[in-house]
Amino acid sequence: MGKLVALTLLGAALALIGERLLSFRQRINASRYIEPVELQNCHFIETIETGSEDIDILPSGLAFISSGLKYPGMPSFAPDEPGKIFLMDLNEQNPMAQALKISDGFDRASFNPHGISTFVDKDHTVYLYVVNHPHMKSTVEIFRFEEQHRSLMHLKTIKHELLKSVNDIVVLGPEQFYATRDRYFTTFFLSMLELFLDLRWSYVLFYSPREVKVVAKGFSSANGITVSLDKKYIYVADVVAKNIHVMKKHKNWDLTQMKVIQLDTLVDNLTVDPATGDILAGCHPNAEKLLNYDPKDPPGSEVLRLQSVLSEKPQVNTVYANNGSMLQGSTVASVYQGKLLIGTVFHKALYCEL
Repeated sequence: MGKLVALTLLGAALALIGERLLSFRQRINASRYIEPVELQNCHFIETIETGSEDIDILPSGLAFISSGLKYPGMPSFAPDEPGKIFLMDLNEQNPMAQALKISDGFDRASFNPHGISTFVDKDHTVYLYVVNHPHMKSTVEIFRFEEQHRSLMHLKTIKHELLKSVNDIVVLGPEQFYATRDRYFTTFFLSMLELFLDLRWSYVLFYSPREVKVVAKGFSSANGITVSLDKKYIYVADVVAKNIHVMKKHKNWDLTQMKVIQLDTLVDNLTVDPATGDILAGCHPNAEKLLNYDPKDPPGSEVLRLQSVLSEKPQVNTVYANNGSMLQGSTVASVYQGKLLIGTVFHKALYCEL
């Protein structure tokens, strides 16, 4: 009798594991075919070779690009080199990316930049907020951009018990920002188990010097985050759930979910087109290839444009799609006056004229 019970329990456990494995492979698009959508006037940004995970473009046309991310489970083409922040002036005829010098006193050797967000104060001073993972921890670094010297002056490191496994950030005021926590567990094995079991323990938090709180939760893996042009709505990408949450922002900084836009691809970082208010999403059409990187069969890239986001039926169009033969592992896309930048986790960056 005991053996029968043990066999029954074993069979049930194996069935559950099989069901979860099938569900997980479906969620990460293990077998999705990519229909190519190519752009004509594109070329690689020459100086970026080890990733361009996030991109933020100022209204003036200055683009900040985070590069060199080391993230658990993701490949890296320069694992022993510190990360960098690049700058491009998109007003130039042939814009080039230049690595910005960071001020003394900051631990540049352990710099591991992830999501970024800019803030311009009333005096037109530019501040860059960077999600950093020194020694695989999570902090938010505040820099002041010194335009004359094309450098970054480090001002402050923000740490908090809720700022763990931070992925992306959107700044709405001086030291006031929303940030996403993409996984609950900080070790790679447990975080993969978390995704495998679909625990939905990740969240969005609000930070200010006077208050830090969770404002939205229940995500499989909260990833990219940005704000609408009128500052009334926050857009959050849940990468493993393959959707975008549209959330209303309240005066006390709480968020209320308005709608969820379901997609057929894993959504990474989000930006907003400053001319139209459309959402641009950098996506992973087949995330299994990211987790099991093979240079002979690399992960593809995909960029979506979402129009009329608040309507009953938002329009979703594919701006760019490639099977990895050109661009591998896209994370973000950002536009400025007919120019498009597409970034990646660990690969190159693409500059296109639309």
